[in-house]
Amino acid sequence: MRSRRGSGHGRTGKAGPGLPWRKAPRAAISSPLTMITIAVTALLSCFLAMAAVLHTVASGGAAIKHQSDTVCPDLYGPMFTTLPVSLDTADAMVEIVRHQAAERGFSTPRVAMHSRLADTSFRGEAFRTRIGYAEQGLDHLELLEGDRSSGLWMGARLASVRDFGLGVRGNGGTLPAITGIYTDLERPAPRWWCSQQHLAVHNRIADHIPSGFVFFATDRETFGRALRSHPDLAPPRIERLSVTFDDPPPTTPAEATARLDRSRELIAAVDAQVRARGLPELTGELPFDRSVEIAEEAQGSVAFSILPLAGLSVLVGCGGIGTAGVQWYQRRHGQLRLLASRGSSPPALGGLAIAELGPPLVAGGIAGMVLARLLLPAYGPPGEVLAGDLWLGASAAAGVLVLALALLAVVVALRAHREFQLSRLGSRRRFARLAVLLPWELVTAALALLGWLRLRDHGGFGTDSDPLPQVDPLALTYPVFVVLTVGLLAARLVWLLLHASRRTRLWSRPALQLAIRRLAGARAPVTGVLVIGVLAVGTLTAGTGIAGGQRQALDTKTAMLVGGAAQMGVGSSVGLGEVPLPGGIRDESTVTGRLTGTGNIVLVVDPETFSRGAATEVVPGGEVQDLLGRLGAAGPDGIPAIRVGHTAAQSAELPGLPDAHPVADLPAFPLIGGEHGYVISRAGLSPDQLELVPDWRVVSAAPLREVSAALGAAGLTLHNPVDRATALDALPFYVVEWAFAYVSVLGVVLGVVAALGLLVAVEVRRRQNALAGALLLRMGLRPRALLGSHLLEHGALAGLAITTGVTCGIVVAGFSVPRFDPARWLAPRSELPDLSLFVVTVLATGALVVALAGWIAVRSVRTARTAELLRA
Repeated sequence: MRSRRGSGHGRTGKAGPGLPWRKAPRAAISSPLTMITIAVTALLSCFLAMAAVLHTVASGGAAIKHQSDTVCPDLYGPMFTTLPVSLDTADAMVEIVRHQAAERGFSTPRVAMHSRLADTSFRGEAFRTRIGYAEQGLDHLELLEGDRSSGLWMGARLASVRDFGLGVRGNGGTLPAITGIYTDLERPAPRWWCSQQHLAVHNRIADHIPSGFVFFATDRETFGRALRSHPDLAPPRIERLSVTFDDPPPTTPAEATARLDRSRELIAAVDAQVRARGLPELTGELPFDRSVEIAEEAQGSVAFSILPLAGLSVLVGCGGIGTAGVQWYQRRHGQLRLLASRGSSPPALGGLAIAELGPPLVAGGIAGMVLARLLLPAYGPPGEVLAGDLWLGASAAAGVLVLALALLAVVVALRAHREFQLSRLGSRRRFARLAVLLPWELVTAALALLGWLRLRDHGGFGTDSDPLPQVDPLALTYPVFVVLTVGLLAARLVWLLLHASRRTRLWSRPALQLAIRRLAGARAPVTGVLVIGVLAVGTLTAGTGIAGGQRQALDTKTAMLVGGAAQMGVGSSVGLGEVPLPGGIRDESTVTGRLTGTGNIVLVVDPETFSRGAATEVVPGGEVQDLLGRLGAAGPDGIPAIRVGHTAAQSAELPGLPDAHPVADLPAFPLIGGEHGYVISRAGLSPDQLELVPDWRVVSAAPLREVSAALGAAGLTLHNPVDRATALDALPFYVVEWAFAYVSVLGVVLGVVAALGLLVAVEVRRRQNALAGALLLRMGLRPRALLGSHLLEHGALAGLAITTGVTCGIVVAGFSVPRFDPARWLAPRSELPDLSLFVVTVLATGALVVALAGWIAVRSVRTARTAELLRA
């Protein structure tokens, strides 16, 4: 017997020290709440770490996409051009570029050749013309008559002048025959013709730019034959040779940079071979170079803005891991004391914490990485993310995961060392009391003040070479620190009120009295949840408001600058009403005139049609149509006018017209903006006065290309076309929006933490609430009153957090939106968008969380057995 006991004891002694570590994962299942808490904390921490990297990378992809949309589609790589050269020389240069480009992975070059202007006669009448050839160009022209047989294509406008048809030959029959009639290209030309627009489009209005009717050769041989047979083009030389590449646009700054590096190699190789063969200079350019620099700067600005917040959020997550480690230590205190008495070291006890909590922590971290990738389209900029970027984000999240595991072990090991080896727990409690008494809100208020001082100088465009606003990370953290300061102040106030609530006697309302007692009995969790809740709601509100304000500002400012969806200059015949607008755009367009000369901008409008084409919905300060109805003919006091941007020094003098008689004041108006000006009715001007208007413009709600095509088909001249997509560089607005989109993500994550914190606090006190509730029901409290008591408790906490957070966030966003405006020079001033739907959503979510918490608390009472609770 002794030997068996001895042998058994020996086996137990051998396996005993390792037993808790081997059974740690199974032991963790006994505390599912702790597992869920630490898994969710790791999930959110890794989510934020990886989301910060992916958000930054996506902003670079979105910036490069934006820049790609502003550059001609064949200019993402190199562009080769030359001075006038002969046909044979041009062919030799093109062959060099083809050979060198193929060796460096570029697509087949797109070659375009254009002759100089020359007089070409048809049926004895001379016309100013240009002959062009563009590879694949016929695919991007609208053929009205004819086919692609060898010859020249004539524009429909010239063909309709003298009813020229197919088969006609210019210069007495020496030129190739006309085999096709195409629709003339108009400004702005389709994107495919963008890089050749000044040669491929007949400019009919700007006399200082030589232009003429454009013929397109169907093939390279026909182009050469046309130049050789044209007497005014002898000797046959090409005025402009252009070689570009139809490679797809880059998706990330790194891809664009790699392409530029290959482009530089190609330019150097082509230049060396051209020199070696003694050919004229072939100039190589990189039109997309500056766009790549701007995109990289935009990505750097977003990264510079969000990294401090990302680091702060990861630290908060690590603090949550440390807190979970302390809670685990307290729950396993008896077992840890026994293991320490048997010789286990503090590092070994820290290893036990990793063995028990490590699997859910790692699982939560991996889930956070997966969510960060899957949800990127919902929270991140609309940019591409490559595989290498995913690995970079995963590495950042993995680093946070390793840090969390190490922190968990260190917290438990230090706690065990302090208690079991140094017997110093009192100092820990004194430190906790000291931490509560310290005025942390003064520190955060100082940081908020520093951010405000930096914010005052934030915003505004840079120079033409540096269009992005200078980003100051302290300015972007200002809203967060303000919200955090308010949250800390609210928590301290609630702490003091709960401390004094023991004197409260409201037993005539038992539900309220019990709710106050429960809140007072859990002051630490209550204030913690309150701080996180205020920070979450306030940060989410501020981030949503500022990001939405930038989107609204961009829409409003471009509408104010253009006047409508599109705008272009037209001749006086349209302005004076001699030629009506084409029927296709008449119902959604208006004609306006513009005068300057006395310090005021005078806008002449047609009150009957102005609201059809102009963006009157962006005008602040009332119904524009009602104000336009008050305009009319001049009276004894002058011409009735809407005064815009009024100041004391503004004159009522109008150039060549009677003085203005203001009938209303507006801070801004389409086509005037916030500058000093007047809006008058064309119906109040005589024909002679209308003749004084030098600048007439069509403002339309239709797309620019549709307006341009309609005016061109009607034979009307037009100039300076512009639409809302190109009127203003949107990238500076996007940079601010993308930065605060991450702030909104941080607010959502903190909101999840606050909601989980509230539910976990309810679950932790489940046994206590169950016993108290069961006894109260035995004493006669109605179940409805008990449910109302829990709803009051959690509703007061959530309501205070939501009310404080929303109010603070709206106020902070209201102050911040105008100062983050990158185009302060353009009226109207950026304003806070309508957040009504957002506030309703937050309230509904808060009500749902409160209802869930109350249901959990009451359910534990209804399923409890009073006798077992008392024995426990």
